[in-house]
Formats: sequence, structure tokens, C-alpha cells
Amino acid sequence: MTLPRRALLLTLLVALATPALAVRYEGQDFHDTLQLGGRSVVLNGTGKRQVAIYPLYLAALYLPQKQSAPEAIYADTGPKRVEMRIVIPLVKDVSAQEFVKAIDKGVRRNSTEAEMAAVSDRVKQFNAAITEVGRVKKGDLLRIDYLPEQGGTVLTVNGKTYGKPIEGQDFYTAFLKVFIGERNSDARLRAGLLGQQPG
Repeated sequence: MTLPRRALLLTLLVALATPALAVRYEGQDFHDTLQLGGRSVVLNGTGKRQVAIYPLYLAALYLPQKQSAPEAIYADTGPKRVEMRIVIPLVKDVSAQEFVKAIDKGVRRNSTEAEMAAVSDRVKQFNAAITEVGRVKKGDLLRIDYLPEQGGTVLTVNGKTYGKPIEGQDFYTAFLKVFIGERNSDARLRAGLLGQQPG
């Protein structure tokens, strides 16, 4: 094989091995596709959680296939990921308890009494894992993955896993409803994650 052909082949192999990048969102790149739980998932949408004029985090939702309807997302039994990139601009860091409060509130607002009773102990388990994190700061990367082959929902922060896998697709659905449920706390973030408009 000639040198130019060998160089071309090497370039093609590198290109195939490198994940494609999605659109640049708020100055950051999000992978268009990635491997999760042994399967390929796609970027469904991105959004920004903002309070008043201050951004808190950028979020991305990954699914086995693109979906715009929350019910279809909840029903999908494959792996899923919510990725959160902390971008708080004016403070050094923030307590992870703020996330605990938001999750508790979001789950309660979007669950029936029966659903809440079914997941309440697992919500406490998840919140305990978040509490272990302590504080988060600008640049931190949180990933909340649903990995059915690995036991359920897994929380990682900057590559470190916190807590044990939390069983049940119903728990991950309750978690997703915090972001894309009908009674969510940020309509623009919800629309962005559902791929309906820029978040």
C-alpha cells in the first residue's frame, strides 16, 4: 500500500472511531451519538436551566431513538441519559442539596399518590447519593443514566459513581418528569430536551 493511501485509510479509521459532534450549544459541544449500556443512543435535545437572568446548568437528553412525546420516552425500555453541565457564573459553588430539593419537588408535582408511594424510598436513595457529592461548581459534569443491564439508575459526577444503582424504570421515569413532565419548573428547558425548540 502506498504512503498516501495508507494515510487516507488512517484518516478514515480515526474519523470512524471519533464520535460525531452535535450542534454547538451555549459554547459547548454535545456528542450526537454515544455508547451507553452497550447500545447506541442519540442526542434528543439540549436545554438550559436558568433562574432570572442567571444560567445554572446546560442539560442534554440521550435516548435510543429521537422522541418528541414524553410518554414515548417514558415507555422506551432502553438506556437513557440526562447530562448536566454546571455553568453557574457568579458563585464559587452550590450545595447539592439544591438538586435534592428540586428533585423532591418535581417528583411530587408530576406523580400520582400511587406513583409517589411506589418510588419514595428510591427517591430517598437517589437523594442520598446526591448528598454524598457535597457541592458542585462551574465545570462539573453530572450524568444520570438509566442502565437496565447494570441494575437501573446510576449517578456519576466528573466520572465518579455515587451510590448504588437504583432499580426500576418507574424511578427513572419519575426522575425524567422533573425535566419533561407536564408540571415542570422550566418550559424552555423541557422544550429543548424534547427537541421542539432551542432551550
